[in-house]
Amino acid sequence: MVAAPRRHRVRSLRVGIIAPPFLPVPPAGYGGIERVVATLAEGLLERGHEVTVFAAPPSTTRAHVVTPLAVPAQLGDPAAVDDELFHVASAYLEAPAFDLIHDHTAMGPPLGALVGSRTPVVHTLHGPWTASNRRLFGLLHRQIHLVAISHAQRAGNPRIRYAGVVHNGIDLSIHPFNPTKEDFLVFVGRVSPEKRPEVAVEVARRAKRPLVMIIKRKEPPEHAYWEQVVAPRLTGDVEVLDQPPHEVKIALMGRARALLFPIDWPEPFGLVMTEAMACGTPVIARPLGSAPEIVAHGVTGFLCSTVGQMVDAVGAVGALCPAACRVRVEQHFSAEAMVAGYERLYEAATTWPLREDRVFDPHAGPPTIASESA
Repeated sequence: MVAAPRRHRVRSLRVGIIAPPFLPVPPAGYGGIERVVATLAEGLLERGHEVTVFAAPPSTTRAHVVTPLAVPAQLGDPAAVDDELFHVASAYLEAPAFDLIHDHTAMGPPLGALVGSRTPVVHTLHGPWTASNRRLFGLLHRQIHLVAISHAQRAGNPRIRYAGVVHNGIDLSIHPFNPTKEDFLVFVGRVSPEKRPEVAVEVARRAKRPLVMIIKRKEPPEHAYWEQVVAPRLTGDVEVLDQPPHEVKIALMGRARALLFPIDWPEPFGLVMTEAMACGTPVIARPLGSAPEIVAHGVTGFLCSTVGQMVDAVGAVGALCPAACRVRVEQHFSAEAMVAGYERLYEAATTWPLREDRVFDPHAGPPTIASESA
């Protein structure tokens, strides 16, 4: 039996959560941010908070839902910029009704900086660091409470002020544990050069194992990468599923021998790794970004720098304990752990003003005063 994360009881808050305007909360298929928002909203409700979620239709969370747009914004559509701005602005105009705003969007931070002096704004950084967002957050980081989703992401831009690090969490009740594994591998992810699906194909072929690919292939660049890079490498023992329902994805992940995660970028978190481990399935990943924080090498998977090492790891995963994978997620990446971290961060954000001399670890308790040299 795994002990539940230690909770620090906070007062009930009125929380407004702004989700991206592209997918409903929770998403039917692909949608990592939206799934995190749904899990957080449900957890906050269970803890007695009043929660309103600004999201794309048709969202179905138990929280109060506001859908500023009549239909979801479409990524890749030139109108999406205006749609997202309308969605975010509609939410921030309601800021006085809340004790705190928690923003998960790309366009929200500038508006959050403008209202942060009246209603505290927490912004979770879900994406990688780029030249443009380094410049933006270099301007805004003193006006909003920025949260990194991994220590690797935080280390990628150490020059700005963070409120803390809170790992993404998953609802364990919809990720059933399966100790019985079948002799196939699974890849789950977007079709992009960052995710390197073609490497998963090569690893499976060299390891002589069938491969199931659960992919997101919707945007024009994703279709182009699939046709030009991935499709030519496919063999008869590769099954491809394009954004199946969550239940189908999780059932396949639970039965698989291992999840292949051959990323080629500094992954900010990688929710799919925690989903696989929750199902008792080890992860074979490249040691980039957050992967070393999530995968315990030799216990819940293997961190491999080369294709050859990944092929060798396929032969070694049978010796790993599925229960150890589940326990790691229960202890570090559960919904309860994430909600507890954000609760403490909310308490700090609504109690103390933004100041350079406050350092906050949401998993250790209330903020402490840093020394001048910190």
